[in-house]
Amino acid sequence: MELTSRSLLYTMIVVAVVCVGLTLWQWPRFAKRGPLAWLGRIGSILATQLSIVAALGLVVNANFQFYGSWHELLGLYDDAPGAVAKWGDGGAGPVGDPSKGLVQPAGTEDLDKVHGLPKGPPDKVGRVESVRIVGKRTKAVDPAFVYLPPQYFQKQYERQRFPVIVAISGYPGGHFLLGQHLRVPQTAGGLIGKGKMQPTVIVMLRPTIAPPRDTQCVDVPDGPQAETFFASDLPTALKEHYRVGHAASGWGLLGYSSGGSCALQLTMRHPRTYTSAAALSPDYKVTSDPTTGNLFGDGKERAARKREHDLMWRLAHLPAPQVSVLIGTSREGEKNYPAAKEFLNAVKPPMKAESVILDHGSHNFATWRRELPAALQWMSRQLTFPEDVVNTS
Repeated sequence: MELTSRSLLYTMIVVAVVCVGLTLWQWPRFAKRGPLAWLGRIGSILATQLSIVAALGLVVNANFQFYGSWHELLGLYDDAPGAVAKWGDGGAGPVGDPSKGLVQPAGTEDLDKVHGLPKGPPDKVGRVESVRIVGKRTKAVDPAFVYLPPQYFQKQYERQRFPVIVAISGYPGGHFLLGQHLRVPQTAGGLIGKGKMQPTVIVMLRPTIAPPRDTQCVDVPDGPQAETFFASDLPTALKEHYRVGHAASGWGLLGYSSGGSCALQLTMRHPRTYTSAAALSPDYKVTSDPTTGNLFGDGKERAARKREHDLMWRLAHLPAPQVSVLIGTSREGEKNYPAAKEFLNAVKPPMKAESVILDHGSHNFATWRRELPAALQWMSRQLTFPEDVVNTS
């Protein structure tokens, strides 16, 4: 049974209930004196507590998708986040076969758990697909949800290429959280239906390509090439499979927490791929910690790699890219509010920056859901549509 399957969850709940029932039933026998009675009491308490903790852990994981598989839970994709494995020896994360397609169908179980997705004819309500993105260059594999607006299926738009928003979750977690807790496709569908947002394809992914390691959208020397995946492989795969725009003016990034940090990093470092970023509660530089391992390698280039992922350093020492960014934060409750002010004040032309600043908020989904409608509408104003048309000749 898969880690996130309902069958495993229900089985564990039944086991926990049975353990509690057996403990209550057998407790009078365990009240006697002697080593067997002591062992019975200890064993029943341990079995009951372990089964209850396991059931609660599965409930929490099913709700927040911290780990999507047994491999992720057990760390089989990366034995030690603190050490970088050689590229290609398994340390780079799951590997796919690009010859079988860069966008491959995936199981719908995670998608079935997301509440409030559109139901009905796709040309009326749109559709959300569950897929696996395979990197043409990196061969990395990342699961994703893809939201296609109703117009994607309507005859009057059949030759139209649509703008794209790449939505990146925080870490840990994944694309499930973008659908279930941030409610990206549900919110976008409502805004498009009301004419407050242009028809847009939205691709929802997690920020790591080598779980459980947090790759921070960075190309790790001799390790996972996360930046290449997001800046090159992902657009290539989507352009090949979906009817989406080919120019950078039709591509933007949106993310919360570490996903917001990725959105800023990728947009400022790759303005020819993405021209806008909406970042909710981001950080403004990439740092290594126990979940990331050594992101920048060793030797002479380490300091330079680390510096180039410091956005404040980039704004002070490099030409500003011609991109637009939106920062979401809160005056009270967000620890990064001073850093957000410093970043916004440092932005200089041709780069443009705007903000969504709440009076009160925190580093959680309740805050990000309040910021999301404004962020999506802002992003819609940045992206070009209609951009180009499919050549049928």
